[in-house]
Amino acid sequence: MRGGQRLTMWIKIIALLCLCDASIVYTITEESSPGTNVGNLAKDLHLDVNELEARGFQISGPNTRYFEVNVKTGVLLVKDRIDREELCSRNVKCSLEVEAIVSSPLNLYRFEVTILDVNDNAPSFRIPEVVLNVSELAFPGEKFALPNAFDADVGSYSVKSYKLSQNEHFTLDVQNVGEPTMSAEMALHKTLDREKQAVIKLTLTATDGGKPPKSGTLYITVNVQDVNDNIPEFDKPLYKATVVENTPRGASVISVHARDLDEGLNGEIQYSFINQDNDNDVDKFAINPITGEITVNGELDHEKHSAVEIRVQVKDKGQNPRASHCKVLIEITDVNDNPPEITVTSLANMVREDAPLDTMVGLLTVKDYDADKNGIVQVRVLDSVPFKIKNTYKNHYSLVVDGTLDRERASQYNLTIMATDEGLPPLSSTSVITVHVSDVNDNAPRFTDPVINIFVKENGPVGAVIYSMSADDPDVDENAKVTFQVINNNKHNVIGSVINVNSETGDIISLQSFNYEELKTFHFKVQATDSGVPPLSSNVTVNVFILDENDNNPTILAPYSEHGSVNSENIPYSAEAGYFVAKIRAVDNAWLLYSLEQTNTDVDLFKVHEYTGEIRTTRRVIEDNSTSFILTVLVRDNGLPPLSSTATIYVHVLESPPKLAPETKRIIRADSGLKLSSVTIYLIIALSATTFVFLVTIFVLAIVRCHAYCTQPGSCCPCCVSKKNVPEGGATAAGDGIGFHLYLRLNFSHSLLQPKAPNSDWRYSASLRAGGVISVHMEESSVMQGAQGVLVQNWPTASSAADGEGGEVSPPMGAGVDSNSWHFRYGPGGPGAPPQHLKPGEVPPEAFIIPGSPAIISIRQNQGGEDDKSDFITFGKKEEAKKKKKKKKEKKDKKDKGKDDGDE
Repeated sequence: MRGGQRLTMWIKIIALLCLCDASIVYTITEESSPGTNVGNLAKDLHLDVNELEARGFQISGPNTRYFEVNVKTGVLLVKDRIDREELCSRNVKCSLEVEAIVSSPLNLYRFEVTILDVNDNAPSFRIPEVVLNVSELAFPGEKFALPNAFDADVGSYSVKSYKLSQNEHFTLDVQNVGEPTMSAEMALHKTLDREKQAVIKLTLTATDGGKPPKSGTLYITVNVQDVNDNIPEFDKPLYKATVVENTPRGASVISVHARDLDEGLNGEIQYSFINQDNDNDVDKFAINPITGEITVNGELDHEKHSAVEIRVQVKDKGQNPRASHCKVLIEITDVNDNPPEITVTSLANMVREDAPLDTMVGLLTVKDYDADKNGIVQVRVLDSVPFKIKNTYKNHYSLVVDGTLDRERASQYNLTIMATDEGLPPLSSTSVITVHVSDVNDNAPRFTDPVINIFVKENGPVGAVIYSMSADDPDVDENAKVTFQVINNNKHNVIGSVINVNSETGDIISLQSFNYEELKTFHFKVQATDSGVPPLSSNVTVNVFILDENDNNPTILAPYSEHGSVNSENIPYSAEAGYFVAKIRAVDNAWLLYSLEQTNTDVDLFKVHEYTGEIRTTRRVIEDNSTSFILTVLVRDNGLPPLSSTATIYVHVLESPPKLAPETKRIIRADSGLKLSSVTIYLIIALSATTFVFLVTIFVLAIVRCHAYCTQPGSCCPCCVSKKNVPEGGATAAGDGIGFHLYLRLNFSHSLLQPKAPNSDWRYSASLRAGGVISVHMEESSVMQGAQGVLVQNWPTASSAADGEGGEVSPPMGAGVDSNSWHFRYGPGGPGAPPQHLKPGEVPPEAFIIPGSPAIISIRQNQGGEDDKSDFITFGKKEEAKKKKKKKKEKKDKKDKGKDDGDE
């Protein structure tokens, strides 16, 4: 046993030193019992034993039935019975290629296990006994072929010697001693004498090289026969032929020839194969017994046997036939008749789309059983895909990443692997491998539009979904699960008071009923975020526009808006057609139309302008007409359905107009009280602020202009105040003269060809009533009710001012259609002064207000002053131009004066 172990050890050492292709080689004898230790694979592969089970360490490849690995210890063990003769037949070298696979990361290790032969087979003969008929006339030296013994073992355990039992007539001639093709022949050593011994019994023993050796026997019976003293002889002892493996059945390969010098039956010969060692390859051929022609009798396969050796026997037909034999060596040449075979030994279930180049995806094995160039294979991936094939070891290949993967463009690849040999013509085979690409969160959610505009009708229900947002994320699973949130808020306090965004569905829900009059538009930003790691997001701006609905009646402005009041207007009996009676003003977020409702009065005497609301007479008042009229003005918007409001005016016809026009009568019901709406309060505050800013601006401009003018050399300051006119303490009495006259002329020019929609920034008319101390010069005739006995005022339709120094300002929106140009003057007067003598087209200072403002500009000045233009200061761009012109003229005069002095 110790000698056997030492021999095994030396065999392992020699095998390790001689192997060049594999880095690890193990050696084990055949017929080893299951569980036999082959070697410590984990140690030789430098793998951590503690990680083998977690990393899925296992044996793979076609020889997994014979070996297994203990994942606890990393030891390679025999799994099943190993029969060397079954695996490698009579090949001298017998080794199995084994593969070990470990994952996380995926890797492949290859090693070889050499199977050593044991002497487990004894030599044997195909038949237990052979009978030879030998003529007694046989000459010494004549040889007789004997069957070869067959031993399934190889090497030293194959047949090594033959031994013939002791006798006096025959000896044993052994050819190719020690070689696999060793054969034995029996040679006649001494002439036979049939009369002495007709039958000779012999025993042939075949012995192998085992220790102890094993043997097999063949019993030989020699029948001594008489006469036929010539032996058939072949032309040559060895014949050679070549045939391709795809040669059809019945094709001729070679012909052997022999002759016999005897005559008659003793000279007639026939051919046959000697196949006493049960060689199946011989059956692939046939021989014609008469002609000796050898033909193909079966399917030839170079990959199984590249050459066949046949022993041919020729025998005569004598009474005591004599025979001889020869060898025929037939070489089978290869034909490219085997396409490559592709086997997928391992394939990763998923590959990440961000996998780097050369990431291993799968392992392939490609085999081609042809020889030489017919067996050389080229492997590649068809089509343009981000993968390629790399040769790792002999006929082993790996599939690796060769480009950028993008799961959103291709979530899986059906790879067609083609293997082509180098034969003529080349043969190829294909195999389709499906590679799945796993998702990586590399795409942020995308909104369809960068800005979302939502139009919502006012007065909608609370909790309604006004819009459903959606964001597309090309990723999958959690990487594509999108949530929505508002990332900022504006001054309208959107979140929690106006709208809410459903984080999962993206629905925008209204939390209140919108009112266009309070909130017209608002915006906010929404962020869509996926659930990947790390998460990605994108933003969108959401603009919400509130659509107006006709839900507000037109609001009639003062003085006709007080609830429960009756308004009275007076007109003279001599009023002509077109006489201005009153003007109804109303505001709404729409175009308004004015009309008179049918009453029991003479409505044909009055008409109201459809767009401006001005009430005028259509003709002169005649005697048949009544002296009192009730006019009901209907103000209607253009909504669907239209809404309206009414105002009632009592018109009185006077025989002779009084000197002072009475204030508008307001009959307040005793039970109504004074009611101010919130709109009226806001109106008063806004108009008061506007007036205050306007007055401060005029005052500051006046001081600046006066100061700038007075600082010029040689100028006479018109803003100087005489000390004698100023009382002590700096106070100015109501009747004292200041000597300060301010002349202000403004031209408001505007032409309207058609009615315009009301402007939400200026909703109030210019014809509000108030008292004041302003003297106004008007052009043309458009009537406005005055105060303190003055009945009318003119509203000019075109500017006719001759003075080019007056400023021009476009009138505000509420002034009406025909109010195009106003000229007004600040002059002497006071609250206690008597009414002035008025020229046609003039109104007293008490009756004027600035359009768009309820305040009265009241500047009390010297009442006895003359209308001297030098005492006035004008404002406007033309005054500045006049000053520049005056300065230029003064410079020119000085220049001319200098020239005159030079001439003198």
